Amino acid sequence: MGLYKLMIVDDEEEIRLGVIKKINWAEQGFEVVGDAENGQEALEMAEKLHPDVIMTDIKMPFMDGLELGKRITDIMPSTKIIIFSGSDDLEYAHKAIKINVVEYVLKPINSIELIEVLKRLKEKLDKEYDAKRNVEILKNHYLESIPVIREQFLVGALEGRITKEQWVEDEKKLGLDFINKYLSVSLIGIDGAISYDSEGESLQNDVGLISISIKNIVDEIMANYCEFISFPYSDKVVVLATFDEKDKIMRFIKGLNEVIKVFECTFGSTISAGIGRVYDDISKIRFSYSTAQSALSYRPILGNGKTIYIEDVEPDNSIQLQFDEQEEIKFLNAIKLSTKEEIKEVVENIFRKLEESFVPLVKYRIYIMEVLTSLLKLTQTYNIEIKEVFGENFNCYVYLNELDSIEEIRLWFIDKSIKLNELIKKERINSSKLLVEKAKDYIKNNYNDYEMSVEKLCSKLHVSPTYFSTIFKKETDMSFVNYLTSVRLEEAVKLLNTTDDKTYIIATKVGYQEANYFSYVFKKQFGISPSRYRKN
Repeated sequence: MGLYKLMIVDDEEEIRLGVIKKINWAEQGFEVVGDAENGQEALEMAEKLHPDVIMTDIKMPFMDGLELGKRITDIMPSTKIIIFSGSDDLEYAHKAIKINVVEYVLKPINSIELIEVLKRLKEKLDKEYDAKRNVEILKNHYLESIPVIREQFLVGALEGRITKEQWVEDEKKLGLDFINKYLSVSLIGIDGAISYDSEGESLQNDVGLISISIKNIVDEIMANYCEFISFPYSDKVVVLATFDEKDKIMRFIKGLNEVIKVFECTFGSTISAGIGRVYDDISKIRFSYSTAQSALSYRPILGNGKTIYIEDVEPDNSIQLQFDEQEEIKFLNAIKLSTKEEIKEVVENIFRKLEESFVPLVKYRIYIMEVLTSLLKLTQTYNIEIKEVFGENFNCYVYLNELDSIEEIRLWFIDKSIKLNELIKKERINSSKLLVEKAKDYIKNNYNDYEMSVEKLCSKLHVSPTYFSTIFKKETDMSFVNYLTSVRLEEAVKLLNTTDDKTYIIATKVGYQEANYFSYVFKKQFGISPSRYRKN
């Protein structure tokens, strides 16, 4: 660990420099990265330097040490505060405790005492950073949480929220790299109420305990039949099985039959299993899951306590076409943020999937309507008129029926997606400029408010401070604080040139509660005090 960064704040330059010279900082594990003569200046400096420690006097002009400590704790809670005070007033000490001050040092500052304070503080910082850097602890936490993370990941895959790329990236970390060429999902559900387990304990209405009981039986038995992973999901147990040959689905079915038999013998009640279609692509796990749900829905017809394979009850005579969540996100993000070429590529990928399906045009209608619905929703999100994108009196049902080929539809979607992209960019630019103009107008009319802040302004504009600061800086090349200061000082110069008002009156008129701080800011900007400026 390198040296900890430290700032010293005191309105008396002699004391600041004295403290800096008294101590061999590097020997104590610190380096002084800055010093300031008041709280306001220290706050601005701290936001740039991000010190580990701030040593500050309690009584200073413009902003005292307690207020500085409070503001620092809000924006940089890990920064430690040491307070210097010429008074042992208990009220000060009590306020210091409230803002998590780590040390309260009475003036005059004794170098021996200060070194002891620094030693204690370094020990505290070392422990905190060691804990953060302790890889073994982090690793153990991670390993303990892997089963939960893995289940959440698998649920995301079942629901179509995990892409093939994400799976490949994370499968090893999550212990899912055992998946072979083929996979199938099974859902196991309880057929009715269970009264008691094998030890006489009531399980009635305890879905979680029933699911764990089913999972335990699955884990014990299925290891003899195939590679798999099981986990409770909602009120059922999911079993993801994998095989190197498609025909080995029969062993999966045989294993689940054994699970059903053992459960019935143990609990005196029945469970059923629905098995989804077999796929050779992990990205199609959601289709196997949805067909497992379909298989389980045949219980009322085929009876309880059975393993139902979807291929037995619903032969696969159709091609799966689904505009899933990941494809939709990619499509909409391209329209919102990408170039024309990137939009074209994303749309072409969507339609390539259609072309590879080899089904009649009539079977594309639902899929194409899902894509179009996403486009229409995005148009509404940005309050863009439908006619600006699609033309006057647009009727999506009629229009798409008039197109005779997938090629025509593809070119139409590319054209409308690019058109919407251009309108969104235009809307975004106009919105940003309008926001900044509103902010400038508000500052112009309220610069004399000494409580003016970015938070106060944003509450009026109904935007977040982070977003506003980014937009404002981009549009003006100035931060909010610098812009406000320039407006105030520009007005101050006008008043100095055109009125006989005293400096403290002018300070109040331009939004500075403290005349001394106004003079300090004025001199910092122009290199000369307000009174000398007027004389010159």
